[in-house]
Amino acid sequence: MTPITPDLALDFTRDIYSVARLASEVRAVLDGSFPSIWVRGEISNLALPASGHCYFSLKDEAAQVRCAMFRAKRLLLGFRPENGQQVLVRARVTLYEARGDFQLVVEHMEPGGEGALRMELERLKRRLAAEGLFAESAKRPLPAFPRQVGLITSPTGAAVHDLLTVLGRRCPALPVLIYPAQVQGTAAAASLVAALTLANRRAECDVLILARGGGSLEDLNAFNDESLARAIRASRIPVVSGVGHEVDTTIADLAADRRGATPSAAAELVAPAAEHLAQRVAALRARLGHLQGRLIEGAGLRLAAVLRQLALLHPAARLESRAQHLDELDRRLAEAMQRHLRGARARLEPRALSLAAVSPARRLGLAAASLDGLRARLHWAQSRALGRLQERLGRALTGLDARSPLATLARGYAIVTRLPDGQILRDPTQAPPGTRIEARLAQGVLHALVDSPENVNPRRVLGRK
Repeated sequence: MTPITPDLALDFTRDIYSVARLASEVRAVLDGSFPSIWVRGEISNLALPASGHCYFSLKDEAAQVRCAMFRAKRLLLGFRPENGQQVLVRARVTLYEARGDFQLVVEHMEPGGEGALRMELERLKRRLAAEGLFAESAKRPLPAFPRQVGLITSPTGAAVHDLLTVLGRRCPALPVLIYPAQVQGTAAAASLVAALTLANRRAECDVLILARGGGSLEDLNAFNDESLARAIRASRIPVVSGVGHEVDTTIADLAADRRGATPSAAAELVAPAAEHLAQRVAALRARLGHLQGRLIEGAGLRLAAVLRQLALLHPAARLESRAQHLDELDRRLAEAMQRHLRGARARLEPRALSLAAVSPARRLGLAAASLDGLRARLHWAQSRALGRLQERLGRALTGLDARSPLATLARGYAIVTRLPDGQILRDPTQAPPGTRIEARLAQGVLHALVDSPENVNPRRVLGRK
């Protein structure tokens, strides 16, 4: 048994708290000392468990406190809490006894500062998007080569200097007209709408640039105005926005026909680069010359081919060919006659020599008469040979005409075919009643419908027995 020491004896006179009792009494003190209070801070360590409750820390630059918002209150929120968001909460100060954590039980929460402004901006974006104000199909194309550019911005800000610098560098000959407007403050949105309306009424420019430099969300608030967005969509002139920095996206950017991430980027979208245009013109000129040369070369080749084909099909070419053949026949005939005459002369010369040797007058006369007879025979033989040749040619032509189907048709015959397959009919059984037939005559074609076929002896048709 443990002996009682003086220290243990003192325990009977002390009021010793258990941890649970201490936590309970501290909670009672906190619950009774602080009514519902309003606290502003930034959300961190956000947790959204499946139970539907919401746990997070609320912090500022110097301290933080744990917070709990139970499901029944969270369902009444009009937004979704996020880490880094500034909020304003109404809460009860209490202690979470299980862990001994000092915490706030949040009963109401609303966005605070810029967070509220961003939420209102998101609601406006969704509403205007639902109306189709940001639809890509409604946006107008920018002119490739504007005649004059209008700038809607502050004439004293840094944005106008950037715009003029970029426009002057890319296209020095492009005229620029400035429509002065306020770009910050409560009257800025109305000023921008008025400048946009004036630019449309005067219709001096082909494209407008709506621009200002960077700034906070409050600084850019004029470019999130609903009336400005509707004025941009109502503009008859295409509008390019160049508001803030690349990370800034305003409602004016969404409503504009094109968006530049910065004022300088907006100017580059509008102004064609002079150097690029010169290079493109040179490339197009070279391409045009090349294509023109190819077209001319191709047209020349086609023309030469057509002329060759025309020369081959021209009647004069065929006549020339026939004339050349006729000349060849005439030459051959002349050569044959010369050979025949040379042969006759060769045969005559020995006799002439014999006559000359004898040289009696009577025999000379007879020889002369014989010579005349031979000459006559020669001419007769020549005529007869020509006649035989002409006769053979006539027989050949007659035979050719006799074998020609056209000659057969010319004698009163016809070629009968069955329609629509075009089969030549040789027997009446090949064309039953109702068959459509075609009879080809010497001077045309007859179409007929078979009434009744009849087999007839061809000898009887030709008048034979």
